[in-house]
Amino acid sequence: MTQRHRTRALAGLALAASAALALTACSGTAGSGAGGAGGDAATGAVSEAGATTASSAQPRIAATYDGGVLVLDATTLETVADIELAGFTRVNPAGDGRHVLVSTEAGFQVLDTGAWTADGKSYTAEPELTDLVFEAPTPGHVVRHGDKTILFSDGTGDTTVFETADLLDVSSTGELPATETISSPEAHHGVSIELEDGTLLTTIGDSESRVGVRALDADGEETARSEECPSVHGEGTTADEVAVFGCSDGVLLYDDGAFTKIAAADEYGRTGNAYVTDSSPVMLGDYNSDPDSEGYELTQLTMVDTAAASSQVLDLPSGVAYTWKGVGRTADDDALVLGTDGALHVLDVGTGTGSFGASYPVIGAWEGPAEWQDSHPSLSVVGDTAYVTDPASGSIHAVDVATGEVTATGDLGVAANEIAVVTG
Repeated sequence: MTQRHRTRALAGLALAASAALALTACSGTAGSGAGGAGGDAATGAVSEAGATTASSAQPRIAATYDGGVLVLDATTLETVADIELAGFTRVNPAGDGRHVLVSTEAGFQVLDTGAWTADGKSYTAEPELTDLVFEAPTPGHVVRHGDKTILFSDGTGDTTVFETADLLDVSSTGELPATETISSPEAHHGVSIELEDGTLLTTIGDSESRVGVRALDADGEETARSEECPSVHGEGTTADEVAVFGCSDGVLLYDDGAFTKIAAADEYGRTGNAYVTDSSPVMLGDYNSDPDSEGYELTQLTMVDTAAASSQVLDLPSGVAYTWKGVGRTADDDALVLGTDGALHVLDVGTGTGSFGASYPVIGAWEGPAEWQDSHPSLSVVGDTAYVTDPASGSIHAVDVATGEVTATGDLGVAANEIAVVTG
């Protein structure tokens, strides 16, 4: 039995010493980094006094770069704040439309983008990198599903779960929301997801390898497991809440209390990321059939029909490659793939054909990174807009998904690495 316990996560009086050295004051237009103007250094709470009302929701983007995080107006792509932050950082939307979780040495640190909607009214304020941290040695995957946000600590194997909406209260309470912690037998680079019925799906592994996924009920009792998913990585849920996990030899499904393995088309056929929607039974995954390949460019995708428990491999257009950062699902369940030719390629997923159609040029041609942490073009699709970064020119573009028209361009002045979009 795995213990599941609820705790009240509190803001630390200070970050861990190593993280404290990494963080510096906010600069640029924000003027309100951790403990800076507009915030309460003792609690990490963001002052609501300086907020102004807006006529509609104001989506924002957090974009990391070597040395900090930019907060952008997602409509104009103008920089709203430049927050200095040393070291390699990753960003993920928290799921509440306002906050972004920044992976630092201390854990998942809460970034308030300064835009939110409450009681039917929209507000804006100065962005704030708060002192609030979900402690997690070596923070890993962030998963948003249903009403929950799920965090995984690679350094401990612990899973932290909280009600997503509760994070909206941190600006007034100065405290993180109540959390539930579920431990793993051993620390590993893993991921967890909690389903609507309370079932927790969490990876099995140790510091040397990962082999599969287990299912725990609300009391922490294991109800099912599969160790048929070597190098398990990435997750998602498709229509009817079928959960999917990538393996080095296929994909693992969890549905109605049981696991099903879908073998890859090749002896080695690694899927490490799942691109899904809640309304489509089709999962897209990145696909690599060469265990000796070098670099991070890929030329194939796997398309998995979770209802039929079948899969097929799709080839990208001739001469075009992509990376794991270049695939996004659209509101109509199709997909966009950001190719090394600098174009967005439309993939028909909704009808199940898996065929490529229109291509929309956006940026110049590029090459994949030498190391996965290196900056290279990335794609994020939110609603009717696709956001494409171009580190080579220090810019970001907003693209109309339906027409391929570039509707806005932002000059960042830095090479963006990862982006996270919140709805405001």
